[in-house]
Amino acid sequence: MSVPSQADIRNLNRAAEFPCISIYLPTFRAGAETQQNPIRMKNLLRQAQTQLEVLGLDEIAIKKLLRPGWEMVEDHDFWQHQSEGLAVFLGPDRHWRYRVPRSFEELVFVGSRWHVAPLLPLLSGDGNFYVLALSQNRVRLLEANRHAAREVDLRDIPESLSDALGYDLTEQTLQFHTAGSPSRTGGTGRRGLFHGHGAGDEDQKGEIARFFHLVDEGLAKLLKDPQAPLVLAAVDYLIPIYREVSKYPRLVAQGVEGNPDGASAEELRAKAWPLVEPLFLAEQEEASERFFERAAMGQGSQDFEEVLLAAVDGRVDTLFVAVDEHRWGRLDPARRHVQLAGVEDPESEDLVDRAALECLLHGGRVFAVERARVPDGGPVAALFRF
Repeated sequence: MSVPSQADIRNLNRAAEFPCISIYLPTFRAGAETQQNPIRMKNLLRQAQTQLEVLGLDEIAIKKLLRPGWEMVEDHDFWQHQSEGLAVFLGPDRHWRYRVPRSFEELVFVGSRWHVAPLLPLLSGDGNFYVLALSQNRVRLLEANRHAAREVDLRDIPESLSDALGYDLTEQTLQFHTAGSPSRTGGTGRRGLFHGHGAGDEDQKGEIARFFHLVDEGLAKLLKDPQAPLVLAAVDYLIPIYREVSKYPRLVAQGVEGNPDGASAEELRAKAWPLVEPLFLAEQEEASERFFERAAMGQGSQDFEEVLLAAVDGRVDTLFVAVDEHRWGRLDPARRHVQLAGVEDPESEDLVDRAALECLLHGGRVFAVERARVPDGGPVAALFRF
């Protein structure tokens, strides 16, 4: 699996059950160096075993927890298909792994929740967006970010014009759909033009509009983040038809023009990213400006302890955290107490990671940026909901 979304991290941690084992390692994509990948994983699994023993788990429980990791070590094909980094999460009766386009320092962390800080630069700030690839023959929906894209199951959304309208299609549209439109197999056919005055042209446009209306209605029910930008990918004459019927609140002004049927998810992501990147940068800049306005009114803070406790309370709307910043210690939410400690303390956790995680779990937004881009240049800065 590739880069997780913020929703994935929320779901991952809602299912957290002690012990949560988080493993990060750099990986090689190809060549003789790929032989180092499973060796590094072996070493990290041994470190995890030592940490679990220190925490008092018995041998049988430890073997069960680490079994998916050892099975991964023996999977030769898996290690031949890596990106720059690998994140592995092992827990009681469940495990996840993410191949991501970012190298990690080797790390093993065992605690009551997953350690997600190394992933923050990948899943925050840039944000998620959708690409809707449309033709009369095929509909695909992609969830994407700067680094990766994955196809979303359409469920009840019609996947083609004939799937949507069936016997209601006129004879002219059926001929246009099967013979004149770009095909699944890559044939170009003839382009459809709807700027004439013939009744047939208007019938065809009307039926495509009905099809797109059904698609748009289905998206409204399916999309888990309706505030994420949506980019259309289609031949140029279809894009304005979809725009006319769509009620999606963040439909991006520009689209990716051309027949998308033969394009991979990665190709569509790469073409769509330049269209949404300015939107995310503007949002980040706007959030930074709002911080200085609202902090003066007591609605924001860069005090680490105050921000951490506010995140636990669900009060943080927007959080800036400095990349690679760590504050190890213990948190007692009931006593409203934060105690800094060393990483060697077995009960210690990364409190910067905890603040970011709590913000995500309560539906807030996290920007993981260079420290110089955190408002006032500290390790954290937060805007409060109340």
